[in-house]
Amino acid sequence: MVNIVKNSFSILTSVRHYQNFKTKKNHNLVGTFQASTAVNRCFFFGTGTATRNKNHVSSLSTLASPESSEYPTTTIGRENPYFPRLFEPLYLGSDIGTLPNRVIMGSMHTGLEGHSIPNFLMPLLKPDHTHKDLTAMATYFEQRARGGVGLMVTGGISPNRQGWVGPFAAKLSTHDEMTLHKSVTERVHSVRIPSLGEHGGDGDDNDSSERARICLQILHAGRYAHHPFAVSASSTQSPISYFKARELSLNEVQSTIKDFVHCAVLAKEAGYDGVEIMGSEGYLINQFLVSRTNKRRDIYGGEFSNRMKFAVDIVRETRQAVGKDFIIIFRLSMLDLVKDGSSWDEIKILAQAIEDAGATIINTGIGWHEARIPTIATSVPRGSFAWVTKKLKDENVVGIPLCATNRVNAPEVGEGILKDHCADLVSMARPFLADPFIIEKSRQGRIQEINTCIACNQACLDHAFVGKTASCLVNPLACHETELSIQADSVPEDERLNIGVVGSGPAGLAFATTAATIGHKVTLYDKSNEIGGQFNMAKRVPGKEEFHETIRYFQWQMDKLQRQGKLDVHLETNLSNTDMASKEDVDKWIVATGVTPRTPSIPGIEHPNVLSYIDVLRHKVKVGSKVAIIGAGGIGFDVAEYLIHHKDNSHDKTAQEVDIYDFLHEWGIDDQNKTRGGILNDYTETPAMASGRKIVMLQRKKGKLGKNLGKTTGWIHRTTLSKSGAVEMLDAVTYEKIDHDGNLHIILNKGTVKEEKKILEVDNIVTCAGQESLDDLQKYAADNLKNKIYTIGGAYEALELDAKRAIDMGTRLALKITDDTIVPGKHKLQSGSGPEEKLFEMLTRFMK
Repeated sequence: MVNIVKNSFSILTSVRHYQNFKTKKNHNLVGTFQASTAVNRCFFFGTGTATRNKNHVSSLSTLASPESSEYPTTTIGRENPYFPRLFEPLYLGSDIGTLPNRVIMGSMHTGLEGHSIPNFLMPLLKPDHTHKDLTAMATYFEQRARGGVGLMVTGGISPNRQGWVGPFAAKLSTHDEMTLHKSVTERVHSVRIPSLGEHGGDGDDNDSSERARICLQILHAGRYAHHPFAVSASSTQSPISYFKARELSLNEVQSTIKDFVHCAVLAKEAGYDGVEIMGSEGYLINQFLVSRTNKRRDIYGGEFSNRMKFAVDIVRETRQAVGKDFIIIFRLSMLDLVKDGSSWDEIKILAQAIEDAGATIINTGIGWHEARIPTIATSVPRGSFAWVTKKLKDENVVGIPLCATNRVNAPEVGEGILKDHCADLVSMARPFLADPFIIEKSRQGRIQEINTCIACNQACLDHAFVGKTASCLVNPLACHETELSIQADSVPEDERLNIGVVGSGPAGLAFATTAATIGHKVTLYDKSNEIGGQFNMAKRVPGKEEFHETIRYFQWQMDKLQRQGKLDVHLETNLSNTDMASKEDVDKWIVATGVTPRTPSIPGIEHPNVLSYIDVLRHKVKVGSKVAIIGAGGIGFDVAEYLIHHKDNSHDKTAQEVDIYDFLHEWGIDDQNKTRGGILNDYTETPAMASGRKIVMLQRKKGKLGKNLGKTTGWIHRTTLSKSGAVEMLDAVTYEKIDHDGNLHIILNKGTVKEEKKILEVDNIVTCAGQESLDDLQKYAADNLKNKIYTIGGAYEALELDAKRAIDMGTRLALKITDDTIVPGKHKLQSGSGPEEKLFEMLTRFMK
């Protein structure tokens, strides 16, 4: 059984030494490592007996043995005082050179990668913008390079039309397409990254920096393609695609290999430093590797040595074509999390073969997209899968660097993974959406300044799956760098305004911090004694512990702006219309007062056993063991998940307190990776929930509860409640009354042959039946203020508690508040729709 070490990172002690030493000089370091993890991020499998370690690529110093208690440091005796392992350079040999740190910015599809949509379709689609010239992509990657990351990987680019992820998706197979990418590589290569390595400076002994590097990811979707030309190893249909894939003929397989190679050659010609070959996540190469999707009877099917031939041939022929001075990363699926996935022995054999074929780095892939186990959502604990990479590293079967991935969203997590010998590199992807400068801030010890990725998926993956340009809930500027920019004091002095903001929820905080940063004088009011608004409820929900980080980041921004005299904050201040009218020096008012729960019209709703979600999540009212929840939107699911996990309302967990072993156990993951695909095939145990409650969730509409939850996370919430065994879900409900005992009388399927009356005997009823805008300050404003008041966030539009919309709206309005054309009622600003989104909408209507 794997030994789960339930204590802090082993690195914590040494880092605290640096923290204590530096705190006297730098107040930003106070509390730097308050977020140290509560569990070790790697499981200790013990050192393998294999002796295959060719040391083709090594650290800058002699590699430590697996038993060594000290990780190797650079031979020149320098190390970063805050995160020594994270900023240890990695020498990739004389042909390639040195990476300045151990962080890779992992691949994400952003919608900036361009597309193949023919020009004749544009008038039909009528997009608001197009990213075909890749200027936005170049700006996006240049900014992240300036943020200090050692190596970046683009979103997936197909090597041919069949491999498109969606219709007319990004492709690199022609000279014209290659030429477009030169702007990306030129912008990236204009940036230098600080390095502590003896090989730093590209040969210049006086220059301790490296040129920023970027690799292009080659991704063939295979049966995951959302178009009718989908192909795969065999003719199968993915559960997440509309189209059944056609089996590739033998000639087509060999032609596809050549397409991968040609794509890599074009990438090199475009100036890329390397390619990442996507061999995991259930895409085409992964489909060849497992019998689940490979039923072939030729040289690419049958025994594993045949099934892996496609992957190995691609890497070998790519290396032969591009030469030695080009990085080849292979994304290898080490934990498929699907039935009939790869065995651990097959994973080791493939890793060895990929190294022999010429790969520079092996990156870890976790889970197929169709897997019913979460791998990157916020409910996944930080660093949950580093143990998988460590297992391969400990068995010493390859000598090239291994990269750990998934839910590495903070420097201390990456540092711990490296310190514990789980991997040679760590990959962060979405954290670079949240904060392009996360590496530079980490290098300088400015940890509190990091805008942490909360892994919500709402503006990144959810956007990607519907053709929208990606962004970030906590950073609306992400992927919109050519459209939005926040520059300190950028507003001319004669245009600066005195602005009052009422409400310190996500919308109010976004507006206030942005407006103050660019030069306006802002005064923020809130009746609460703490900032954060609805985030203070969200952070209490299991799986949303990361929301603590966003509040922490806003608090840091506010403290800085207050010290600079740009922002005044008045908490515990309930501002009225009269108060606003009396402040004649205020040029404009921003009302960000949020929402209030809607009270459903049910006889007996005033019963004392009836609670709102605010009573439960904010006021911590005691809840009984039998509960009915009225409403099955996002709030209803949050309340249900909170109630099944918490017996009382006393403790707010942070992201660092979430236990990896509990997560693996709850989702039936084989923590020794002995079973095919890494899932426990006989796993039938219902997780024991801490609260012991029994819950009934109800909705008026007929149909699946939670149907409109997040596209990439909704299934996780539904599955969690379903397999808990503690939650019953009822649809098509008519609410009759709440009786004097507090029991809920309902009718199911009223007016049909299935009509059924029920009485739910419960201790409490929690209403989660929507919200209403709190917009009285705008609605009842004095006449002389009506043209000065702008409502934002929930006060403007009371849908689900939508922090993504709120933060985006507040940020965009702050940047345009001096524009005379932006007037109350016409102040909802948003990014336009690109051709991919328009095409997706058109095809979705067609498919329906």
